[in-house]
Amino acid sequence: MAAEPQPKALTRKPVLLNKVEGSQEVVNMAAIVPKEDGVISVSEDRTVRVWLKRDSGQYWPSIYHAMPSPCSCMSFNPETRRLSIGLDNGTISEFILSEDYNKMTLVKSYQAHQSRVIMILFVLEMEWVLSTGQDKHFTWHCSESGQRLGGYRTSAGACGLQFDVETRHVFVGDHSGQVTILKLEQESCSLVTTFKGHTGGVTALCWDPIQRVLFSGSSDHSIIMWDIGGRKGTAIELQGHNDKVQSLSYAHHTRQLISCGADGGIVVWNMDVERQETPEWLDSDSCQKCDQPFFWNFKQMWDSKKIGLRQHHCRKCGKAVCGKCSSKRSSIPLMGFEFEVRVCDSCHESITDEERAPTATFHDSKHNIVHVHFDATRGWLLTSGTDKVIKVGARNVLQL
Repeated sequence: MAAEPQPKALTRKPVLLNKVEGSQEVVNMAAIVPKEDGVISVSEDRTVRVWLKRDSGQYWPSIYHAMPSPCSCMSFNPETRRLSIGLDNGTISEFILSEDYNKMTLVKSYQAHQSRVIMILFVLEMEWVLSTGQDKHFTWHCSESGQRLGGYRTSAGACGLQFDVETRHVFVGDHSGQVTILKLEQESCSLVTTFKGHTGGVTALCWDPIQRVLFSGSSDHSIIMWDIGGRKGTAIELQGHNDKVQSLSYAHHTRQLISCGADGGIVVWNMDVERQETPEWLDSDSCQKCDQPFFWNFKQMWDSKKIGLRQHHCRKCGKAVCGKCSSKRSSIPLMGFEFEVRVCDSCHESITDEERAPTATFHDSKHNIVHVHFDATRGWLLTSGTDKVIKVGARNVLQL
């Protein structure tokens, strides 16, 4: 049985730069405008807003645009100022924002899905718009013509979507907990592989094209780091949330992963350390330390005249052990366990203070986060939540 996560005490309180309020419903996605003191947001209240900071220090909407359906997601490309917006009715609408961010002009709209658009990615190099929907379809369109180039049906509704420009591989994570890798051509796609490591649905994906590592967040509260480029099948688990992980972002220059969840937590993981895979849990009918039978092992219980014990597993070695032989708890940060978990007594003695040194910092955002965006140039972190509030945090949030 899995241990209940008990996060460490918050190590540092983020400095809140600004709160942006005014949406009538959940802000499903928002992004910091590069080189501007501004924010773009899309909301369940059907509005697209561009907020610019005024001399008063407050953000006010320079653009307030009503859409025909609730806005579920967006993708903004700063180079072209192209804003792609996914709607609840399955439509994707594309706009071009003016240089002063005071006007948005509709370029085209197309029916990408039969139901709510979940994720959008605009790939400038290919002039492609990639999207997933509740209709269990991944599709991609030409952003110039609006023509549908192809599609693929996933096993469940997909929430995670990432793309590697160099290899043209797309990663799609769905509610079944599966990640599908597809190879895209101009008008066709082929299945490369599928893999699964979560006990809950995949809720977010994040891709590091330099290290060639894929991160997947899940409703099972965990994050898995998949070493795609290493070709060794390495998958490392990160445990730091008490509720489902809802959004991921990655700071490439510092190799820090930022995860946000429904628990209101922001966890900044240092990925510039050599991490270890968690072991497979071993099967046994008796404790692999003291040989006491577990409660289903009737024969050994009868032969030894002993009462059967409950089975546990050591998180460090994976052995099946009884409660007496695993009475200790320890954090194992290099294995992704930033909070204390069950370990057998011998493993507890072998873990050094250096191995217990934290590799992540924890922060409380005070709201249920649905999306996170990181601006690497300024070190600003933006979160949007179900409380209809957008928060912009200060640089020192990411100082470990």
